Amino acid sequence: MKPENKGMLLGLIGVTLFGLTLPATRMALESFHPIFIATGRALLATVLAVIYLVAGKHRRPTLHEFKYLLLVVMGVAIGFPVFTALAMQQVDASHGGVMLGIMPLTVAACAAWLFKERPSLGFWLMAALGSALVVVFSLMRGHGSLHWADLSLLLAVLTGSISYATGGYLARSLGGLQVISWTLVLATPFLVWPAIWFAPTSWQATNTAWIGFLYVALFSQYLAFLPWFKGLSLGGIARVGQAQLFQPFVTIIASAGLLGEVVDWVTWTFAIAVFAVVALGRVLGAKR
Repeated sequence: MKPENKGMLLGLIGVTLFGLTLPATRMALESFHPIFIATGRALLATVLAVIYLVAGKHRRPTLHEFKYLLLVVMGVAIGFPVFTALAMQQVDASHGGVMLGIMPLTVAACAAWLFKERPSLGFWLMAALGSALVVVFSLMRGHGSLHWADLSLLLAVLTGSISYATGGYLARSLGGLQVISWTLVLATPFLVWPAIWFAPTSWQATNTAWIGFLYVALFSQYLAFLPWFKGLSLGGIARVGQAQLFQPFVTIIASAGLLGEVVDWVTWTFAIAVFAVVALGRVLGAKR
């Protein structure tokens, strides 16, 4: 298999693993508090991160890198997991999949803002249109008003986008897996207390809840980055990055298949519209 084709395959595997995050979170909510899910998943993933860092004898981040890693911590290890878990209490995973579908554009927008990149005017127009689509979708679902769960998802998009853009910047010097590994290690002091405070009084959770929790801890928070970063390195960021366009559809299909959610034509319509806007935005963003 050619390296570029292998890279795309690995990228699609990574996207599929990430796309199952929201359905798995809803499964975990059967028995666990959302704050415990968010903090506990990161703490469990930290075990894998420490093994990777120690076994590979990787260097420590420089002071310059450390400052940026704190931004990644606030999004990848805290903000995004917390806000998505809170939102999944009230809205379907398919709903969240549409909302988060705009993230490839918002990540690029944050990269432009933070690191002085200059996407084209067309890119910014697509970013605005994509943002408008998810707001309209939320208003339709909320009968004219934004539900607090939608606000939580928007905060997840914001914190996640800033941290992913910063992580992408750091990956140039530190390496992708080292970025996520050091992020989890640095986040540990912020996660221990809330994980203990919101831990269940009884660990006799349902099998479904345990499967969901273990999935988001082991795969969503860490292992999914393995095929994703490897795919990017083999197939190129521009080409393999396009695989992200399919993540909302993975989430929607998994929501129906695993959770029995009824996905209506409105959800599919907005998912396709977001897909088209994000795809066009990525094309226009590449034109300087």
